[in-house]
Amino acid sequence: MSAFASIDYEDIFHLVSVGMCVSRQRVVYAANDALAEMFGHSRAALAGQSLELLYPSIGEFETIGSRIAICLARGGIYSDERIMRRASGELFWCHVTGRALTAQNPHAVGVWTFEDLSARRPLFIGMTPRERQVAALLLEGKTSKVIARDIALSPRTVEMHRANLMRKFGTSTSYELVTKLAGLI
Repeated sequence: MSAFASIDYEDIFHLVSVGMCVSRQRVVYAANDALAEMFGHSRAALAGQSLELLYPSIGEFETIGSRIAICLARGGIYSDERIMRRASGELFWCHVTGRALTAQNPHAVGVWTFEDLSARRPLFIGMTPRERQVAALLLEGKTSKVIARDIALSPRTVEMHRANLMRKFGTSTSYELVTKLAGLI
């Protein structure tokens, strides 16, 4: 028998230092201690709750859920950086990565990791939900035209949101904006 036969994978899941959860139809089936601590909920309070609890708004939950389903249906791994919400209401940047057990039903069962980026990427509180969405896609390196297609807006509307972000962050170029959004300056 191998040395791995005695490993308790459930203990590993709960003790790993990165936030993790298993979801079924976008409802938390199991969460580890790191995830509960990151979001300010107990593991028991998270179990059975919709993942919407962790999003700043229901609109962001639905929009990101649609993007996730498309990616995972192709059999891929979904990854992004987005703004999430703690139990206290505090918003923070989070790197989220996940994979579906089956591509045919991407939300049936998923395994997700969450990394709190707030220590290196402070959040500018004055952003609207749509600006947060555009900001997250800008950080992925997407152009206004691609962002417009991805979130069903006109390129002109995306440019308006980008201009608002540039004004709010005090930047004069898209490069400066992305650098500030990434918390690099």
